[in-house]
Amino acid sequence: MSTTVAQPDAVSSAREESHSDESYVLGVDYGTLSGRAVVVRVSDGAELGSATLDYAHAVMDTTLAATGAALPPEWALQVPQDYVDVLKTAVPAAVANAGIDPARVIGIGTDFTACTMVPVLADGTPLCELPEYAGRPHAYVKLWKHHSAQSQADRINDLAALRGEGWLPRYGGLISSEWEFAKGLELLEEDPELYNRMDHWVEAADWIVWQLTGTYVRNACTAGYKGILQDGAYPSEDFLGALNPDFARFANDKVAHEVGQLGDAAGTLSAEAAAWTGLPAGIAVAVGNVDAHVTGPAAQAVEPGQMVAIMGTSTCHVMNSDHLTEVPGMCGVVDGGIVSGLYGYEAGQSGVGDIFAWYVGNQVPARYFTEAAAAGLSVHQYLTELIKDQPIGGHGLVALDWHSGNRSVLVDHELSGLVIGTTLTTRTEEIYRALLEATAFGTRVIVETFNASAVPVTEFIVAGGLLKNAFLMQTYSDILRLPISTIASEQGPALGSAIHAAAAAGAYPDVRAAGQAMGKLNKNVYTPNEESSLAYDKLFAEYSLLHDYFGRGTNNVMHRLKALKREAATTAEASV
Repeated sequence: MSTTVAQPDAVSSAREESHSDESYVLGVDYGTLSGRAVVVRVSDGAELGSATLDYAHAVMDTTLAATGAALPPEWALQVPQDYVDVLKTAVPAAVANAGIDPARVIGIGTDFTACTMVPVLADGTPLCELPEYAGRPHAYVKLWKHHSAQSQADRINDLAALRGEGWLPRYGGLISSEWEFAKGLELLEEDPELYNRMDHWVEAADWIVWQLTGTYVRNACTAGYKGILQDGAYPSEDFLGALNPDFARFANDKVAHEVGQLGDAAGTLSAEAAAWTGLPAGIAVAVGNVDAHVTGPAAQAVEPGQMVAIMGTSTCHVMNSDHLTEVPGMCGVVDGGIVSGLYGYEAGQSGVGDIFAWYVGNQVPARYFTEAAAAGLSVHQYLTELIKDQPIGGHGLVALDWHSGNRSVLVDHELSGLVIGTTLTTRTEEIYRALLEATAFGTRVIVETFNASAVPVTEFIVAGGLLKNAFLMQTYSDILRLPISTIASEQGPALGSAIHAAAAAGAYPDVRAAGQAMGKLNKNVYTPNEESSLAYDKLFAEYSLLHDYFGRGTNNVMHRLKALKREAATTAEASV
C-alpha cells in the first residue's frame, strides 16, 4: 500500500491565504487500482491539494489473496477494506496538503467504478469480512471487469427478447455481464449459501456512502444503468423466476432500496467517519455516483450533444439528450442519469488503457525499457515517440480492441483481442500504434451508432489519464473527424464528486449551476487533419469488416476459444 500526496499549485496556495472565509468540499474518486481525494474550493473549483492511496490488494484476477487459491478465468475481485483505507489515509492527507482548516469543509462526494458489487449483511458488513467466508471468492467485491457471468447475461438477454420485456430496449437490446443482475444470478447459481446469507447486493458506489453516513441509499445512476430500474420498476418476479425459481425475488429482496437523486445529500458524515477523515461530523455527504457520469459537470458538459469520454483503464462515454430513444448496444439511457431534466446515455469500451498496459507488461522486449530509461521516458512515451511519425497504414496492421471483451456496441465479453497483418519485420512499436488506433476505431463505432440513432454527437470531450498522450488524442480526432476538447483537470471524476458535494451542501441550487462555476474545460485542443482522416477511413473500413465478422456471429471462434480455455482450467483444477 502506498500513498501519493500531490503538491498544491503554488498560485492556488498563495491565493488561499486571502480566502480565509472560503468553504471547501472533498471529492473522492475510487478507481480500479487506487482511490484519490481532492480538496476543492467551492467558489471557483480551484483544486488545492490531493492524495492517492493504492489499494493494498489491487485487483484479484488470478488468485484469492486470503488463501492463494487460483481464480477461474474472467474473474476480478477486490477487498472492501481497501476502500475504507482511502477515507482514513488519502482524505486527511489531501486536507493537510491543501493547507486548509478542516472546519471549513462543508461536504464530501464520492464516485466509483461500476458495476462493482458488494454482497453484505443487513448492517453493511461485507460477507468476505466474516471469518467463515474469507476463503469463498463469491464473498468478495466483484469489480466492474469481472466478466465470468456472460452465460447468465446471455440467458437474461435471450429470455427478455423472447418475452418482449419493455426495459430491454432502454439498454440497447442487451444486458451486460458486468451488471447487477448477471452477477447476482451467477452468485446464486455458483454459491447459493452465500446468496441466501446476503441481505443486500450493493453497488460499491453506495456502500462507501453507507460507510460515511451509516445509512444505505441507492444512487439513481447505478440503479438505472446497472440495476435495470426503469420507470420506477425492476424486472418482474415472473421474469426473474423464469431464469431460476430461486432468483424470483432477487430485485425485491436483494436489490430494491431507497433511491437518492444525483446531487442530493444521502445523509451527513457520521462521528465514526469524521474520526477516520478528520472532517467535521454532520457535513453533507452526496448521493453516490459513477466515475464517468460524475465527470460531465466537471467538464462543463451537461448539454445535449456533448459526449464525454473518460479514458483510463477502460473508457466510458456519457452524454445527455432531451429525448428518449434506443441506441443499439448502448449501456443504457436513464432519465436524470447524469443531470436532472435530461436523459443520460451511456456507452463504453471495456479495455483501453488496460490494453496498452497489458501490451507493455507482457509483449515489449527488455531493450525497450532500457532505451526508454536512457531517454528519460516511460515505455509508453518511448513507444509513442518511435512510431508517431510513421505514415498512417505504414505498419500494415489493424487490431480489434476486445482484450477485455466488447461493452459497446456488441455487448459481448466472450470476444477477445486480435491483431492482423503481422510479419517477421513487424516492430514492437508498430503493434503498439495499431492498438492505440483500434481503441479509437472502437470509439468511432460508438459515435456513429449514436449519430445513426438520432442522438447526434456534436462535441467530443476527453477526461481521464490518457488525455496526457497528445499523439493518442490527435489520432482520436483524426479518426472521429471531430474536434476534441479536454477537461482542464487531472482529476475529473474527483472534481465532479466535489461539484456534487457542493450541490448536496446547498452551496449551489443544483449540479448544473455548481458545474458552471466549478468545472473546467479547454475547448477544441485537437482538430482533425483531413489528409490523416482520409487515410484512417481506409483502416477503419478494414476494422469494421473484422468487427462484424468476429463480433456479429459470422465466425464465433473467439467464443469457442474461451470455452476451451474454461474447459482446460476446469480439467486442471479437477486433476489437482
